[in-house]
Amino acid sequence: MLPADVPLSHLSPSVLLLLLLLPPASSFFPNIWSLLAAPGSVTHQDLTEEAALNVTLQLFLEQPPPGRPPLRLEDFLGRTLLADDLFAAYFGPGFPSRRFRAALGEVSRANAAQDFLPTSRNDPDLHFDAERLGQGRTRLVGALREALVAARALEHTLARQRLGAALHALQDFYSHSNWVELGQQQPHPHLLWPRQELRSLAQVGDPTCSDCEELSCPGNLLGFTLLTSGYFGTHPSKPPGGSGLFTFILQISFPNPGKCSHGGRFDRSSSQPPRGGINKDSTSPGFSPHHTLHLQAAKLALLASVEAFGLLRNRLGDKGFSRLLDISPASSLSFVLDTTGSMGEEINAAKIQARHIVGQRRGSPMEPVHYVLVPFHDPGFGPVFTTSDPDSFWQQLNEIHALGGGDEPEMCLSALELALLHTPPRSDIFVFTDASPKDAILTNRVESLTQERHCRVTFLVTEDPSRLQGRARREVLSPLRFEPYEAVALASGGEVIFTKDQHIQDVAAIVGDSMADLVTLPLEPPAVVSGRPLVFRVDVLLQRVTVRIHREVSSFWIRNPAGLQTQLLVEVTGLGSRRKPGDPWPHFSHVVLRGVPEGAERGRVPLEPLGPRERGLLAASLPPALLSTAGPFSLELIGRDGEGRRLHRAAPQPCTVLPVLLELGGSPGFLAPGSRALLSVRVASFSGPQDLDLRTSVSPSFPLTSNLSRVRLEPNETAWGRLWLEVPDSAAPDSVVAVTVTATGREASPVPPTHAFLRLLVLGPALQDPLAAPAHSSGPILAATSPASTWVTWGRGGGGRVGNPWWGTVGGVLLLGLASW
Repeated sequence: MLPADVPLSHLSPSVLLLLLLLPPASSFFPNIWSLLAAPGSVTHQDLTEEAALNVTLQLFLEQPPPGRPPLRLEDFLGRTLLADDLFAAYFGPGFPSRRFRAALGEVSRANAAQDFLPTSRNDPDLHFDAERLGQGRTRLVGALREALVAARALEHTLARQRLGAALHALQDFYSHSNWVELGQQQPHPHLLWPRQELRSLAQVGDPTCSDCEELSCPGNLLGFTLLTSGYFGTHPSKPPGGSGLFTFILQISFPNPGKCSHGGRFDRSSSQPPRGGINKDSTSPGFSPHHTLHLQAAKLALLASVEAFGLLRNRLGDKGFSRLLDISPASSLSFVLDTTGSMGEEINAAKIQARHIVGQRRGSPMEPVHYVLVPFHDPGFGPVFTTSDPDSFWQQLNEIHALGGGDEPEMCLSALELALLHTPPRSDIFVFTDASPKDAILTNRVESLTQERHCRVTFLVTEDPSRLQGRARREVLSPLRFEPYEAVALASGGEVIFTKDQHIQDVAAIVGDSMADLVTLPLEPPAVVSGRPLVFRVDVLLQRVTVRIHREVSSFWIRNPAGLQTQLLVEVTGLGSRRKPGDPWPHFSHVVLRGVPEGAERGRVPLEPLGPRERGLLAASLPPALLSTAGPFSLELIGRDGEGRRLHRAAPQPCTVLPVLLELGGSPGFLAPGSRALLSVRVASFSGPQDLDLRTSVSPSFPLTSNLSRVRLEPNETAWGRLWLEVPDSAAPDSVVAVTVTATGREASPVPPTHAFLRLLVLGPALQDPLAAPAHSSGPILAATSPASTWVTWGRGGGGRVGNPWWGTVGGVLLLGLASW
């Protein structure tokens, strides 16, 4: 409950200064009315959003981000505050503010709805109309109290609705009353505190306005110091002017004195004497008789809204207030788990994925803010477990085991509905099951709930619809029994992924890693058409693209129509060995490619420095046309020394461009005896078509399986595969496992062998540290010890490997190999 006798903590002068510098955007009207009827007016939405952004900035200023420099107020003065700018400054570039903007949108829409809902639009207590100022203050404080109680109960949608209603009334006070006309420069000091008396209120017998025939009525308020507000419409009706009710000498100077109206075209009371009105809702005299005071009223309403937000922050604490407005780029994590006896692998996959997400994001801006867990079987489901503590969530999840049951179907949609009711909006929900729903009758209701909550639901189903063995079945099951999952997934923007027990952990990891994806790329055409490729376009604003393909897929290709980018990296050493202090640095400007052995020039490419010139690190993008000619070529660097004299260096070994790029990678970390490691392999073609066989080997001879053994690639196409490495319990600690993948062309595609290597370290259980850096994993090794490397390498003799690229020294210049990106 809101303590009535505790004063509101004052905002710092810096925040108030910031507010005064913010220009109004566009009314106490809803936004659409402002745009159509009164351009330039400040809207309820503007006031709400600007106030929330100011309080959020204050929170960020007082709570410096971990691992980042603190924010400075001066960097925001004179600028219009934007949510994206605030989040980028506090959390870092690329962290999304959409959840915060969505939560703020809920508050703003609830605010605007007060003028349209039948239960609120004509209630004078909710708009400070008809001199019902005491009643309005009671309803305002009550709405704030309800918002606080709902937020503490984690019912944030309800809390935002009540907060929006409270802010609407609060903002209306400054537009509908004569507080501004009384010369007040600050918000009313007692409006948010029910135990503080509202003094100097106009009484029933006090006339407040004179008659005004014009649209604009700047002088219709009678000269007095009492607080009043205008009547609107006919409920309650405005007392008639000039009656015996108002019998004192002011009638001599002011014709037809009486009670003020709200005024404007929508107010039926404004045609009754005294005519006119006093509202300051907009800049238009047709709607607001006191339109000239609109910006002053808006400024005070903005300051008062900041006080209301600050009040809730004070009562909820920074963490609770942040959750109320979703002031975090992170979403929540919700799992719905089938706990019947056949779900052992799925439950283990859920545990592994949950631990991965929690561990990877703990302490970062993307750490989940809320956790939900709902188990189900047949005939029961629940109970729901919710927490904000990752350790409590993990402990609860770890206690779930597959027990009993074994028949299909199950109460999946009932459990999902329970999860949706307890999961914050705009979250991801993962459902692990191997059975169809017994409660399919709930499909439409769950669809609607996903859309109302804006939650994305992903089903990971390990039941193959055509499988005839597995669970005991009480009846013949329809092949369409998974359609309810498809309908719910489609409605929520999620998907249904069918997989097998042995792949569930891999699938869960892929889906979980994409939780924070910001955008979805459309396909062209939008549906699968036999014989036509599916095309999606990647623009420069994207940092990472995840492609998921499931169902019955025998093969797939991804083609980059622009070709693969080939980079030349050059590191120059000895640049400063003979340079005197203050002398200009020598530099190399471009590279020349020459055919070997004829020496014909193939082209010239400019070099760009990577970082300060004194580092000597240069790069060039090589056009495909320069590398399309078969045969080896040499490299020459052209530049100038510090005095402008020409520098020219040549590589003694020729280079060769290979048509295939092969990459082998693994998850960072150590291997443990008795563990299973997932590796990835990528094959890309620079020319084509290429028909390739892929062979794998491992030393020592641990079990290794692969899902990619043969591939056909067109030019600029890429294929991916997965390898599963089984480390036996007998594996010696501190031993090295070497994995090799070799790609060779078949008879129709005479491609020289290309190799990729990966070395991993096996550690004993006592030495494993999950927080240690994976320094012993060599990562993707893209080069081999022969000229048939996956990178463009030097020819015979000379050179060596530094990290992943290849290098050779040429007269004091260290040349790195050509890397295809």
